[in-house]
Amino acid sequence: MTRPITLFTGQWADLPFEEVCRLAASWGYDGLEIACWGDHFEVDKALADPSYVAGRHAILERHGLKVWAISNHLLGQAVCDHPIDERHQGILPARIWGDGEAEGVRRRAAEEMKDTARAAALLGVRTVVGFTGSSIWHTVAMFPPAPESMIEAGYRDFADRWNPILDVFEEVGVRFALEVHPSEIAYDYHTTVRTLEAIGDRPSFGLNWDPSHMVWQDLDPAGFILDFADRIFHVDCKDAKVRVGNGRRGRLSSHLAWGDLRRGWDFVSTGHGDVPWEDCFRALNAIGYDGPISIEWEDAGMNRLDGAPDALRFVGELNRIAPPEASFDSAFSSS
Repeated sequence: MTRPITLFTGQWADLPFEEVCRLAASWGYDGLEIACWGDHFEVDKALADPSYVAGRHAILERHGLKVWAISNHLLGQAVCDHPIDERHQGILPARIWGDGEAEGVRRRAAEEMKDTARAAALLGVRTVVGFTGSSIWHTVAMFPPAPESMIEAGYRDFADRWNPILDVFEEVGVRFALEVHPSEIAYDYHTTVRTLEAIGDRPSFGLNWDPSHMVWQDLDPAGFILDFADRIFHVDCKDAKVRVGNGRRGRLSSHLAWGDLRRGWDFVSTGHGDVPWEDCFRALNAIGYDGPISIEWEDAGMNRLDGAPDALRFVGELNRIAPPEASFDSAFSSS
């Protein structure tokens, strides 16, 4: 099955957009999943200046690239998060952080997510990938025990904050793809089910499938694709390696930095970790996913200028696993 392979620019936001385009094109990528930070795609400029979107397209066309999705993880994270603190100040634009008062940050972030949908529509893309944040992620530890009423309130808070955002997404014909991920309202199978239920299975809200955070939680990433077949709006490829087993490494990683070999798990280059990639691509074929396959490069132990083209070659081979032209059973049926 031929699907475009794109490079997610979030880990390249220290470089100018044109330079990232030049690199991606030189490696053979079909396009980009463009991050809404750095100078890659600025939502406020897209809405304020009619020439801005045309300028982004001109740069892409100059390098023979296309865009199918944009991503605004950083703003989405602040919509529901509790607490709001210096971590958020480090990832948010000053105009969103403001004076740092928590509810003000959340409300400004929510308005920016609405604007992200509008900007995506102007750019001509149908999917925005991102995070939602969560007011109850801090309760995931086992003690003190969280009463069910507290968890229920967290899902109500998510629905109350995201339903108005999704209203705008639906008005402009754009979908939101949540990256299921620790620290989000949905981080595994059961929380994903509960998240979809909380917003009444709205058609504008789906999932960005990224297996890396599933592996170290002992989730089956291929099974996840089949379980949520009608909600897989976008695909990110990122690998992870579980390193527990020496009596010191734990799955929670001990507050150690990315790339520290004392961690119990870490991101590694695509194809060098524990994701069952062939099973996953066969599952994508089974559900008929024909959207972009986006490579998210996040291996702290490997030079990205080597890793990004290497990952493209690996994913390109997987992408050529074609579904059968006819069912297996039909080949043995009598005429």
